[in-house]
Amino acid sequence: MVIIQKSTGQLQFHAQAGVFNYPVVGVPYTSTPNTINDFGALPIAYLKYAPTSNLSFEIGKLPALLGAESNFTYQNINIQRGLLFNVEPGVSRGIQANYSTGPFSASISWNDGYYSNRFNWITGLFSYAINGANTLSLYAGGNVGHTGNLGVGNYSTDSHVNSSLAADNSDIYGLIYEYSSGSWMIEPYLQYMHTPANAAAGITSGSSNYGGALLADYSFTNSISLAGRVEYIAATGTPGDGGVSGADILGYGNGSHAWTITVTPTYQDGGFFARAELSYVDVSNYTAAFGANGTNGTQFRGLVETGFMF
Repeated sequence: MVIIQKSTGQLQFHAQAGVFNYPVVGVPYTSTPNTINDFGALPIAYLKYAPTSNLSFEIGKLPALLGAESNFTYQNINIQRGLLFNVEPGVSRGIQANYSTGPFSASISWNDGYYSNRFNWITGLFSYAINGANTLSLYAGGNVGHTGNLGVGNYSTDSHVNSSLAADNSDIYGLIYEYSSGSWMIEPYLQYMHTPANAAAGITSGSSNYGGALLADYSFTNSISLAGRVEYIAATGTPGDGGVSGADILGYGNGSHAWTITVTPTYQDGGFFARAELSYVDVSNYTAAFGANGTNGTQFRGLVETGFMF
């Protein structure tokens, strides 16, 4: 992946191109070619106008403002993202305004949500730096209109509208607390997502999912660290009716519950890094989960990631 950017002056830009993937615990892998086909080989690209030091405007393909984890593996303390990340939008096309003053900062965006190419989402991120070590953030987003007409057989030519139809007609809210001092980084967050009934979108009954996660990282030395994540997420509704409502955002069926644990030791020396990862997912009340027939409620994974950053 190559990043070209200009981060000074009133007119700035950021362009990020390459091959990439979005591995998520408990979710089947999507091949790199398919991922690039969805988001393009230029997944992040935007122009930025900063008339003052505390005010700026951005337009283009932007990282979403929602959630505590970022899109690309190297941006996170774990290789895989969590199940809470998996129900959030990752990249959206739109415009964004950013403002900061003292300990407060705020960003508001008008965008296409889950990359639907329907510009009917508004998202916001508001943060308060309590002191140098503690920060509290609130995020929210939702569809202020309507996306898709799947319920009347009118499939979109844009695959993102079909694959993320229920999510694109939802509202999502979250609260993040981050502590970062010395060798420690600790970041718990809570998230709630609601998908109302929407006959035009094929969602015959509404549902919600909610959960929380705790991310932590400890640096033993400048080169060696250990990261971990524990999370829980649950979907409302009656187990087994996920195929009826069409609003099964979590992926295991309405009424399902899941918890995960991920551990990632990391070694970094200059631009070189290497890390291993073990993850475990346990799902209950599921319609389908893991294995060839979807009848296994647990999954272990092991991963290794290595490379250079310069």
